[in-house]
Amino acid sequence: MFSTLPGSVRIFKDWTWEQVKPFADDLTRRALNAGNVEAWLKDWSDLSRLISEMYARKHLATTINTTDVDARQAFNAFLDDIYPRAMELDQTCKEMLLASGLEPEGMEIPLRNMRAEADLFRQANLPLQAEEVKLASQYDELSGEQTVQWDGKELTIAQLHPIYQDPDRSRRERAWRAGMERQLADRQAFNDLWMRCMDVRGQMAANAGMPDYRAYRWQQLLRFDYTPDDSKHFHQAIEDVVVPAAQRICERRRKQLGLETLRPWDMDVDPLGRPPLRPFQNIVELEEKGSSIFHQVDPELGGRFDLMRRQKLLDLENRKGKASGAFCTMYAIPHLPFVFENAVGLHGDVQTLLHECGHAFHVFETGFLPYYHQVNTGMEFAEVASMAMELLASPYLAEKAGGFYSEKDAARALIEHLEGLVLFWPYMAVVDAFQHWVYENHAAASQAAHCDAKWAELWGRFMKMVDWSGLDDVMMTGWQRKLHIFQEPFYYIEYGLAQLGAVQVWRNALKDQAGAVAAYRRALALGNTVPLPDLYAAAGARFAFDAKTLQEAVDLVETQIERLEAV
Repeated sequence: MFSTLPGSVRIFKDWTWEQVKPFADDLTRRALNAGNVEAWLKDWSDLSRLISEMYARKHLATTINTTDVDARQAFNAFLDDIYPRAMELDQTCKEMLLASGLEPEGMEIPLRNMRAEADLFRQANLPLQAEEVKLASQYDELSGEQTVQWDGKELTIAQLHPIYQDPDRSRRERAWRAGMERQLADRQAFNDLWMRCMDVRGQMAANAGMPDYRAYRWQQLLRFDYTPDDSKHFHQAIEDVVVPAAQRICERRRKQLGLETLRPWDMDVDPLGRPPLRPFQNIVELEEKGSSIFHQVDPELGGRFDLMRRQKLLDLENRKGKASGAFCTMYAIPHLPFVFENAVGLHGDVQTLLHECGHAFHVFETGFLPYYHQVNTGMEFAEVASMAMELLASPYLAEKAGGFYSEKDAARALIEHLEGLVLFWPYMAVVDAFQHWVYENHAAASQAAHCDAKWAELWGRFMKMVDWSGLDDVMMTGWQRKLHIFQEPFYYIEYGLAQLGAVQVWRNALKDQAGAVAAYRRALALGNTVPLPDLYAAAGARFAFDAKTLQEAVDLVETQIERLEAV
């Protein structure tokens, strides 16, 4: 039967479930034994890859142009017709493999995951999971429509960001307020969307017999190597170790700017009055210099980035009607990545390209693994792939290495990145701690006013560096502007944990760049075949939550900032 399965999504993309069903039936009717299990796994993988790529392409079409009604209808049709049935098929295949007692080579970790997924599966949750994806798409639609009038032009919120670097404080304040006012105009729409998200998530947890959505989501995210209490210990370590370091960074900025207090619109401007870093004039330049940097990191990685350029697997420029944010998705049949970004000419855009291409290189490195189920690593390590690449690429930001900057500006850019790294950990703690509270207090958190109050409380605990007086409405609705809370619940601590891992990889690179890159690539190539702590160890790091490891990382970062400031 599978000899007639399309080998390309071009043929498969418009199929209905009726066309898929004969292949699904073929899989579920086989009696598994040691002689046929590997062939069966390959067939299951091939069909899973086709469905995965169909999802990726249809979803991507809705983010590239949020106003494309046909694309949204096609995506919703897929979610209604194929998506729930594909998940049901996946469940049946997992149950078949688990019941067989067979364990093909390299499948130990995927089988562990399948046991957890099979235990969590409920037929009643299939339409709810499809509905959750639709709600996430509506979040993109709301945010993608947000524009402001500025100097006679219609700008997206992202296109205001360069103005936040303007030396004229009054001008950047006006731009900041304009963006925030536009986002606040959708406050009720986001509140309404949030209530629907909470209803769907609460029902999914109840259907699965879970005490709350956090327990459901923890198992869904396959978090075997840490607990909610570990996350809370990490929050405390950040409060104890990182918040003081963040305060030191911001106090230095305040003094350099000669201000009585730092306000939100003072955080992007250069504190020494230098012109803003403008690393590129257009997307072609961003891609060309990005290519040069990746070739310096590793010639093979550089070649893979060039392949992405040739095959148009990059959409980097911000524009009206494009979803917010950045991500890397995978076309599973050719095992190729696609990088989506919203670049507007800032150094942050360079960092985002490096970050998302770290994910892209992870896709390439796992391309040799035989089964689809061996590929997708937990995000706690997938984000090491991206965050470590930001730091591994840092020696090549200068023009002499084919990058974007003079030596002084390259040092300045890395200082900004390292300071941002420290400032990120407290923000990450706000986002993650907020989500723990939400799903520990589901009824209260279903009311947006309670969410506003909790976000404000956590902001006061972790974000002591900036004066938000008189800006309460903007501050307390910050949770609405964090897309992960709406689209990927509990997916945020991964960034904090992975950043700690990435700093350890960078520590090794400061001593032996080539050796650190080689270890990084070896770890990426393991995919989903070893436990999370082993992935970190392979990359030369330790999976950790403790204040001691965090303190070592912060000390390294502050030492390197001091060294770079001399440049």
